[in-house]
Amino acid sequence: MALHFEREEYAARLDKLLARMGEDKIDAMLLFAQESMYWLTGYDTFGFCFFQCLVVKADGSMTLLTRSADLRQARHTSVIENITVWTDRTKADPALDLKNLLSDLDLLGARIGVEYDTHGLTGANCHKLDNQLQSFAELVDESYLVSRLRLIKSPAEIDYARKAAKLADLALEAALPLIKPGANEADILAAMQGAVFSGGGDYPANEFIIGSGADALLCRYKSGRRKLDKSDQLTLEWAGSYAHYHAAMMRTVIIGKPSKRHLELYDASREALEAIVDILRPGKTFGEVFDTHSRVMEDHGLTRHRLNACGYSLGARFTPSWMEHQMFHAGNPLVIEPDMTLFAHMIIMDSETSTAMTLGQTYLTTEDAPESLSSLGHDLLTAPTRAGR
Repeated sequence: MALHFEREEYAARLDKLLARMGEDKIDAMLLFAQESMYWLTGYDTFGFCFFQCLVVKADGSMTLLTRSADLRQARHTSVIENITVWTDRTKADPALDLKNLLSDLDLLGARIGVEYDTHGLTGANCHKLDNQLQSFAELVDESYLVSRLRLIKSPAEIDYARKAAKLADLALEAALPLIKPGANEADILAAMQGAVFSGGGDYPANEFIIGSGADALLCRYKSGRRKLDKSDQLTLEWAGSYAHYHAAMMRTVIIGKPSKRHLELYDASREALEAIVDILRPGKTFGEVFDTHSRVMEDHGLTRHRLNACGYSLGARFTPSWMEHQMFHAGNPLVIEPDMTLFAHMIIMDSETSTAMTLGQTYLTTEDAPESLSSLGHDLLTAPTRAGR
């Protein structure tokens, strides 16, 4: 079997889940988030684009309902012993198969928690689920139960996060020699992703972001490549990914001489990141982290150029995003604890002058000051003004 953790670790995670289910008086959980299934059992697939569900009962038993294409995948990558296959057919309703499975598991009239907020449960499938189960059992939205458990990383998970961060460093180191006037974004992107693969890493849960010129102000991947000008700006957001654990980074590289505005935005972004690092400690809240970011941006007159969030929790994630639910935004009361892996990003996009500046790093929280998982510094990155220098 292709397990990334010892069976004892999976057993400990199940114990944590069962304890939380007991606190919430949940008789069974319906897990649709692929990262929840992966964390709990090791099950590793992109088959969650179809209907599948892991049923976890309060007695600790687990049953996976999936398609035939994922039967062997589940057997090979997970500790799941009970697997039921629903059949692909015209007008199939796998929610009915799930209802029949829950009946066989003696869960009629039970209080059942459901992971609704996940890309593993589409709107169409959710409609089918509710139609079949609302008169069968009491359904409770428990979208974040497993997500919250995953916030605190075990020593083995931290080891994977460190490996992911090393891959992120290697990706940047592979890119920097290529960034020069006339360079093709395609070559830079290929070098970065190639470094992760060559280092034993995975595809990330979302595409790397790369954009130069006007595209440097974008915070999402878009199709299309361009070559760098003599004076240019290149925004990169990427992550090392190891066993699906992510460590993200973000930088804007200046080609040629930085403009006065670039330097102003860099100074603000570095000051904000350093202020966040000072408070990224147990007892502080995610909301306080955002407030710190907001205050620095306001002091620099950049409120209208910043985003409404400045980071989030990272871990083992699947397509379409490496972002966890827990974000640094206004009013988030979630308290920071040791052994969280948190990505802090300073993103300033001045559309009035078409100037971009970003600075982002992943940190491991400790009992005191956070640890940067990257070994690279925060200096402003610049490239030569002529090709070949």
